[in-house]
Amino acid sequence: MNSLIIAIIGVAMMLTGYFLYSRFLARKVYKLNAEFKTPSHQFNDGVDFVPTNRYVLWGHHFTSVAGAAPIVGPAVAVIWGWLPAFLWVTFGTVFIAGMHDLGALWASQRNRGQSIGTLSGRYISARGRNLFLVVVFLLLLMVVAAFAVVISNLLVSQPGSVIPTWGALIVALLVGQAIYRFRMNLLAVTIVGVVALYALIVVGNSYPIELPESTFGLAPNGVWIIVLFLYAGIASLLPVWVLLQPRDYINGVQLFIGLGILYGATLIATPTIVAPAINTNLPEGTPSMVPLLFVTIACGAISGFHGTVASGTTSKQLDRESDARFVGYFGAVGEGLLALGAIIATTAGFQSLTQWEEVYASFNDNPVGNFVAGGGTIVNAGLGIPEDLSATILATMAVLFAATTMDTGVRLMRFVVQEIGELAKVRIGVIAATIIVIVIGGGLTFSQGADGSGGMLIWPLFGTTNQLLAALTLGIIVVMLMKKNRPFLPVLIPMAFVLVMSSYAAVVQVFSFFNEGQWLLFTLNVVIIFAAVWVLAECIMSMKRAWTGEKEQEDDVALTEDEKLPLR
Repeated sequence: MNSLIIAIIGVAMMLTGYFLYSRFLARKVYKLNAEFKTPSHQFNDGVDFVPTNRYVLWGHHFTSVAGAAPIVGPAVAVIWGWLPAFLWVTFGTVFIAGMHDLGALWASQRNRGQSIGTLSGRYISARGRNLFLVVVFLLLLMVVAAFAVVISNLLVSQPGSVIPTWGALIVALLVGQAIYRFRMNLLAVTIVGVVALYALIVVGNSYPIELPESTFGLAPNGVWIIVLFLYAGIASLLPVWVLLQPRDYINGVQLFIGLGILYGATLIATPTIVAPAINTNLPEGTPSMVPLLFVTIACGAISGFHGTVASGTTSKQLDRESDARFVGYFGAVGEGLLALGAIIATTAGFQSLTQWEEVYASFNDNPVGNFVAGGGTIVNAGLGIPEDLSATILATMAVLFAATTMDTGVRLMRFVVQEIGELAKVRIGVIAATIIVIVIGGGLTFSQGADGSGGMLIWPLFGTTNQLLAALTLGIIVVMLMKKNRPFLPVLIPMAFVLVMSSYAAVVQVFSFFNEGQWLLFTLNVVIIFAAVWVLAECIMSMKRAWTGEKEQEDDVALTEDEKLPLR
């Protein structure tokens, strides 16, 4: 199979989904209203609630939700063959991920920018909210700790990515000032910012930076992890327009260009997919494709983390409710395109089936490295860019994606800690909550040693927890649609599918952890399953009440002329 064929089919499906299916969702299901007074205008505080140009917000949302997961998941899942991964990414993006992300953003908009955890209290029950927050907290903890490890490993293995990774912060600070303080032309600022980022990549490739083998007794990985946590804590405290938002925006544009490079190289080189469509020669220890495929590829097909981001930070910055279609659904399309690129890189970036089988000799072995190696080969063959520079470009893509997710994760986790404090009738300040997050996340990361390997300790729970959260988020959206007497089957059917697969996977994992004697993972998985089942039961009862009860009136408070932003 020629990789160009699946690239064309996949891209065409996702773009069709955006131009047709998302329009149906926006008009008939969520009924987006451009004149609705969004939370960013209602509660504009210049810190968390900031009306934002939709292109800038798309960049912030896209890079926040993408992270390393849409690279890691597909790069692992192709071990079952390229066809199952391709089908799940394309159909999942079009009919589930886009609908889920747009729906979470809409639900939060209609509830003063509240998080999906808070909405569970209103639309399900107080008990449901408490248990929902447990699931969200554990998921964010996994993301923050694991991504710190992923980024640090890449900075060590790809020292050419160090300068562009940290230099991007300076570029982002300047972009934020240019857009918000000096009101400069967005297109001009974007062009200059992207050129600066790619110049940093070239410089970084020429001047790689490697840390000493030991710094105050810490290995390079440990040093980078500490720096990353300090950075994420500071970034989460700053107003979003100062660093996070412009950084995510300019990174989003740069990363989309990176995807263009990968797809352009595929178009020119037309490499052959050497991996089998369905792999019947699986390495020993590889789990069953069903249900594990549907939780291994989470981001890139459907991800509960997206609902947390959409309702936690993105909803507080949406200028117009109608912008939710572009920001939410097209953000999911962007991630789907990244996942599709990862599939192509890890199946067509090798010389032969024999070489591919050598690389995939065991399950879940160095997926990001496989993406960088395979993608670098394709970019070199198609565009003639030297392999070391190609690898630096792709490694920087992965680092920047992961870093933008980590700092957003710390900010979201801070919100959750404050929500938990409210439930316990304890007021936790912003700085105190951030310190709590850093201490817990850093503590987990270094719990297994100074190399930070503890950050991956509970990562095996991410896939199932993430998908269970996605199903529960869809359940809240179904209740809202029922209460408003809207069409709900486009949400209910995907919810049922995701719920069945993620529950099946969770049960499989419970037995696996028990048999292997991994008692921490076993205990946490039991807690997560218990919480999810309880929330689901409450959700079903809420659906029944919403179906038979009195319907809600629409709340369509319009913007005043003074509240309408000129930035379009």
